[in-house]
Amino acid sequence: MQTASELSTVGHDLFKILGTNHVEFFVGNARQSAYYYRRAFGFELVAYRGPETGHRETASYCLRQDKINFILTTPLHANHTANEFLVKHGDGVKDIALTVENATEAFAITTSRGAKPVYEPYTIEDEFGSVTLSAVATYGDVIHTFVEKKNYTGIFLPGFKETPKDTLSKSVGLKYVDHIVGNMDWNQMENMVNFYNDVFGFTRFVSFDDKDISTEYSALRSTVVANENKWIKFPINEPAQGMKKSQIEEYVQFNGGAGVQHIAMESEDIISTIIALRNNGVDFIKTPDAYYDDLLSRVGEIDEQIATLRELGILVDRDDKGYMLQLFTRPVEDRPTLFFEIIQRKGGESFGKGNFKALFEAIEREQASRGNL
Repeated sequence: MQTASELSTVGHDLFKILGTNHVEFFVGNARQSAYYYRRAFGFELVAYRGPETGHRETASYCLRQDKINFILTTPLHANHTANEFLVKHGDGVKDIALTVENATEAFAITTSRGAKPVYEPYTIEDEFGSVTLSAVATYGDVIHTFVEKKNYTGIFLPGFKETPKDTLSKSVGLKYVDHIVGNMDWNQMENMVNFYNDVFGFTRFVSFDDKDISTEYSALRSTVVANENKWIKFPINEPAQGMKKSQIEEYVQFNGGAGVQHIAMESEDIISTIIALRNNGVDFIKTPDAYYDDLLSRVGEIDEQIATLRELGILVDRDDKGYMLQLFTRPVEDRPTLFFEIIQRKGGESFGKGNFKALFEAIEREQASRGNL
């Protein structure tokens, strides 16, 4: 296994990936969830699809902040397949949709290399043009939809209607998706890493073992896979042996199997973003005050004031390219599953190895308060 210091620059996409198009959540009440993400995280409601637009099966709200698109979807009938997802997993990520140059080619290549098809390429259109979509399965019940939209100029996708100017939301400075983390069950990480390598042409960007990510009580292993231009990065986690239940075990238990653990969103000014999110009522994990006592000796000179980072609980890590700042929300569902990471990169390409011990001890305190450690 690679060590955390061995960042890979080798990799060749088997088809052209242009970025993350959107992340779709299946939720029990999309109207209420949309209100939460608009008021708490500053996402703007830009489009809607549902009965009022001629779509009878689901209601979907398209939320946007800069280059981040979240779709919140609720099934409208008891026999809809989305209800199976909700019963098993609760509210969570169903689809990590990738913008591709050719959705037909992406589907043909991935399925020929072992991916399970979800739906074959098809084209939808409206007065703004056409979009071709296809999809394959990944881990748990999560899928990747391939979105080819070079011939489309509408607000989001055909079928979605633009909504009036959103007066509820106010941007908190989130720019784009940095990475999306998947949690696997025991001894499943390597299988999924190989899946992305073999089926997508991704490469191992960096790996961490239980020596890197462990506390007195628990441990986990993680490997980050990335596409050629590093716009798509997927850390894949699995539990490792420890004295007590790890955060990954807790997630898998309450999620009913593998799934998306967290979404990391980039900010160009993490301090102002965290202040805005806190003012909006977003809860973050608590960083021990002692973490900051020797911070500069660990990470070197930084632009930010230590007192400000201490007050907000922001973590800092450095690699040979620069440094990064990060902070994690508490789970945003009643099940201890999905949460978010706010991240700012100042050259650093790491995933916070230097923060692992402080971070996971903080998560363990949360677990203990739930009686799950």
